[in-house]
Amino acid sequence: MRRDRVRERREPRHRGAGGAENFSSSFTALGLLGYDGAHVSANVVDLTSGLVLCAIDDRIVLPTASVGKVLLLIEVSARLTAREFSGYGILDKSLRDGAADSGIWQHLQAPSLPVADLGALVGATSDNLATNVLLRQVGLDAVRARTESLGLARTALLDLVRETRGPDDAPQLSVGSTAELAWLFGALYRGQVVDEVTSRRVMGWLSLNTDLSMVASAFGLDPLAHRAVDHGIQLVNKTGSDVGVRSEVGILRGPRAVVSYAVTVQFRDDSMARRLRSLEAMRTVGFDLLEYVH
Repeated sequence: MRRDRVRERREPRHRGAGGAENFSSSFTALGLLGYDGAHVSANVVDLTSGLVLCAIDDRIVLPTASVGKVLLLIEVSARLTAREFSGYGILDKSLRDGAADSGIWQHLQAPSLPVADLGALVGATSDNLATNVLLRQVGLDAVRARTESLGLARTALLDLVRETRGPDDAPQLSVGSTAELAWLFGALYRGQVVDEVTSRRVMGWLSLNTDLSMVASAFGLDPLAHRAVDHGIQLVNKTGSDVGVRSEVGILRGPRAVVSYAVTVQFRDDSMARRLRSLEAMRTVGFDLLEYVH
């Protein structure tokens, strides 16, 4: 099982395999952040050969902000596949579901939307309101059970989206290890998460993602329209942003290779300069990814 493989393997904390020379800039950029006090983690896998191209502290658990919403989408998609509810089933928003920041449903007049549309909103804009409505429908316990069934031991959606977190609330929306997240996206790409229909639906939702501000900023894609192949590359990704946290996981397919990748940086967000350095390091990883697949 995936859980057994995660527990049994004991890899060096910093390494690169056959494609290491392609990721020397990534090692340098993320290493400099580490010297500055940030926690950095990265994992890149060639999905054709299975070769680990880059691994930097990829088994440590770090906050991943909205990246954990992927786990919710998997549970919702699995229920749609099992016909436990209809994709056209209408869900209402309520005051208790309210959450500011990311998403557009909070700015729309529509009081209700179909389940499948809510999945699309989460995939496209990491919609907080849609996330909470879906969580109210399926339950956080079900998401946790699904996560465990996939063999993910270091990755979890911990809570619903809250504008403020009190002492009795989970300190983070989600946590994860980049090794597990890169594996998860590779499994989604292959159609192996629950089943092919479930995986393809989740990938379809995530292909709408409009946030290309981190690793994907290096790919030169249109943030609002990049589902089709563009100059030989195609991207599916999910990002997470919070104070002092930037995280991204995705699939990048090019003429020469297909890779799954995950990068998380937790940094002291006390100045714009530190934030920009973190984003620039993630962009450097993106350049290395692009060079490898293109």
